[in-house]
Parts: sequence; C-alpha cells; structure tokens
Amino acid sequence: MSKEKFPEWAAAEGIVLSAHQLKQFESYYTLLIEWNKKMNLTGITDEDEVYEKHFFDSISAVKAFPTTDRPLKIIDIGAGAGFPSIPLKICFPHIEMTIADSLKKRITFLQEVAGVLGLNDISFVHERAEQLARNPEHRESYDIVVARAVARMPVLSELCLPFAKIGGTFIAMKGSTGLEEKEEAEKACSLLGGVWKEEYSFTLPIEKSQRCILQVIKEKKTPKTYPRKAGTPSKEPIM
Repeated sequence: MSKEKFPEWAAAEGIVLSAHQLKQFESYYTLLIEWNKKMNLTGITDEDEVYEKHFFDSISAVKAFPTTDRPLKIIDIGAGAGFPSIPLKICFPHIEMTIADSLKKRITFLQEVAGVLGLNDISFVHERAEQLARNPEHRESYDIVVARAVARMPVLSELCLPFAKIGGTFIAMKGSTGLEEKEEAEKACSLLGGVWKEEYSFTLPIEKSQRCILQVIKEKKTPKTYPRKAGTPSKEPIM
C-alpha cells in the first residue's frame, strides 16, 4: 500500500513525480535490497516500509527547504544508504548534491545507485565530517546542509553548521526526540553561528511514528576552531 500511496504523499508535499522518477525509486529499492545482502545498509527491507520510512521520510525534508525552484547546492552529512540525499535528488534533478560518508563501502554503493539511476550533478566524498569541514572547497559553501539519523543535536550541529554558508540552512531530520534535542543544542547552535528558525512535527502516514524536522539558519561564520578533531564532538559535545 505504501508504494501505491507514495505519489499521493509526495504530491501533498508539493512534489509531482513523473513515471520516470517513480521508476528511479523502484530501481533504488532494488539496488538497496541487493546490496543489503552483502553489507549492512538498512534493517528495513520490506518494500512498503522502505517507501514510507525511507523514501517518504527523506522527501519530507522539503518542509524546511527555503525554496526548491532554483539550483541549490546541498550536502548530506553521514548519508548512509543515501537518505535523504538520493530521494531528494530524484525529486529535484536540478539541485547540486554532495554526499559525504565516512564508510567507503557506502560511498561505493551510492555511486552505483547514481550511475544506474542516471543522476547528474551529484558528487561523493569519503571522509569524516570533522575533516571535510576544514576543506575550503566545502566549508561554508552550501545553501543547505542536511542530516538524518546521524547524532544527537549538540554533536550534529558541530558536524553540520560549518558547511552552511551565511544565510544557508541546516536541516536536521529527527524522530520523537527532536524537540528535546533542540533544547540540548541551544549553546552549540549559537556558538557555531546558527539561529533556530522553524520546527516541523508530523507522523508517518501509515506507521504513525513521530518525526521532527529542525531548521537552523546560519547567520554568522563558524569559529575556525570548529569542528574539533575527529571523534571529539561525540565524546565532548557542546552543552
């Protein structure tokens, strides 16, 4: 049922999917299941569950997008199996997407996905966020920084805000703990140059689990001392 309802759910978010785009989602699912047999990509393998809990959940990030009708430069930090970056790229082919992950096997999988689906203007980086954020090519150069199920907000803010340009947006995709984590990250967000903008709470249409999307606007440059060296943000979060 979720697969059949998916176009309707997308339309409710303002996304009208073509037959070609729906075929790309089908191919993505097939690749996800094939590769999941040889490496751990997801514990969710049922087709309907993938369409609801991964595909629809990923495109729900548009609730916090400043706009989707212009070319946007986006980076997905800790993309894992490609959520939310690949579904967003399928829906909005004109965006320029960078996918960063610390595990080479996942990057190899995502490169295969992009090739099979025919996705253009998409690049892949195998590196930890703490290191990548110190690269001038990536630091404070993105319109949108997005992350889904990576770390709690005090840690995630340090990993992601350095990538957002002034006026850019950091979108954190969370579950039921979203608002609680927002309170935890007040100090980190302010210190790293961000200002809380909006929060969007909703439930998945069938499974009914709670989701929360937190939107942060980058108003000031992130101090050069951040992010700290690899591993430090998670061991010593800014609180």
